[in-house]
Amino acid sequence: QVQLVESGGGLVQAGGSLRLSCAASGRTFSTYTMGWFRQAPGKEREFIAGIGWSNGVYAESVKGRFTISRDNAKTTVYLQMNSLKPEDTAVYYCAARRGLLSRIRDDYEYWGQGTQVTVSS
Repeated sequence: QVQLVESGGGLVQAGGSLRLSCAASGRTFSTYTMGWFRQAPGKEREFIAGIGWSNGVYAESVKGRFTISRDNAKTTVYLQMNSLKPEDTAVYYCAARRGLLSRIRDDYEYWGQGTQVTVSS
């Protein structure tokens, strides 16, 4: 069982930056694939970034602007978001799964409660 708690969301102007954190419980954090998803009002929850044991993978919409990283000693995964746009406004969720990296929402077993990111124009 893994519990995930996101933090770091807030209100930022377009072009600004935020760093989200997701703190995970459990001593087996390093064995989990971690992902970040987001959900805007009226839209489906979408994959934006994931990381297994090496480099991250990204949705096209955030590639080059967002960076996912993990610190296994701190059992935390991060999402550095730069050059934010109003269309990045959403609730951002951290997720975990056992197994290989996946972009599919239903492959993830554990979810955080989400953190709101609002980008003003």
